Amino acid sequence: MKSIKVMLKPNNRQRTKLFQYANTSRFAYNWTIAKQQENYTNGGKFISDSELRKEFTQLKKTDSHKWLNEISNNVTKQAIKDACNSYKHFFKGLSKYPRFKSRRKSTPSFYQDNGKIKFTATHVKIEGFSSSKKKNKQKLNWIRLAEKHRIPFDEHVKYMNPRITFNGLNWWVSVSVESASNDAPLQSEGVGIDLGLKELAVVSDHTVYKNINKSNKVKKLEKKKRRLQRKVSRKYQYNKEGERYKKARNLIKSEKHLLKVSRKLTNIRHNYLHQVTSTIVNRKPKFIVLEDLNVSGMMKNKHLSKAIQQQLFYEFRRQIEYKSKWNHIPFILADRWFPSSKLCSGCGDIKKDLKLSDRLYQCRCGNYIDRDYQAAINLKQYGERVLQSA
Repeated sequence: MKSIKVMLKPNNRQRTKLFQYANTSRFAYNWTIAKQQENYTNGGKFISDSELRKEFTQLKKTDSHKWLNEISNNVTKQAIKDACNSYKHFFKGLSKYPRFKSRRKSTPSFYQDNGKIKFTATHVKIEGFSSSKKKNKQKLNWIRLAEKHRIPFDEHVKYMNPRITFNGLNWWVSVSVESASNDAPLQSEGVGIDLGLKELAVVSDHTVYKNINKSNKVKKLEKKKRRLQRKVSRKYQYNKEGERYKKARNLIKSEKHLLKVSRKLTNIRHNYLHQVTSTIVNRKPKFIVLEDLNVSGMMKNKHLSKAIQQQLFYEFRRQIEYKSKWNHIPFILADRWFPSSKLCSGCGDIKKDLKLSDRLYQCRCGNYIDRDYQAAINLKQYGERVLQSA
């Protein structure tokens, strides 16, 4: 299964409908959480989602909740199921206790039925926007996609878990589809990858990927972001009324401008990571080894925390891991305590007094090498030992 996410380009009427669907989904989710909490307080057992959906159907028949009939039934059904699943995950120790979704802070989103959602090369059909059979009104159901031919629309394609989400600027549709397996032959050599701050990644085959956060484009956007943050902060102070803050129109505009700059920075970094990880995986190495970094511990260093955060180490690992799986390349995660930088690749001696400022590694055996490149070589050798012992 391959997940695809594409931006939507709705008109004003469609945008209004999208927010209605998202708000109704949030209402059904919060209604379920409230019912489960009330039931638990009264000493009752966990209520299944099938029972709650029956009760919700009766709620829609009341005069005060007739507006729920204007929204597709599958949206509220799945919201109730999601709320019940969140309780099940909590009982299994997989997540925290379920909380109510806030109108201000939660991400607006809703579900679409697998069988009802339809795609063309340029549009996606959302169920229930218009029930009229007239062609001019049926157009309301079809929302334009920002990218053509991105999602397969063959009759035999099965869609899994379609979701519509809003990120503060744009609406997106995400869906999982079946994709063909890539069984191309692998190379005889594997690669070790050392992640760092000076360079994003140093690979054992002498390839070095630069740190994009040091580029002029990103530096200018970071400077612009800092100025906008100060501007927004000042406007909050100007609009303060007692202990509360009142949002004026200019403040909302400034916040939206800040959000656009932040989103642009995120997209630049994620796009660069996709380019790097795809380049490494497309070489078809025998295996890929990555170090299990303690990012939360590294973030405690106040001098390096921002630089570490900008490098997106976990996102790099996530991308390289799932892309390796798609291409049937063994992915090996080295032990967190493996001394990749302190270990000499020549004699195997460990230099315990190696500092972070020491960029070149010099061993008693005469080995004089860049520390990041040596770490990549050691990770490659680690992967070879793991595969031999398997």
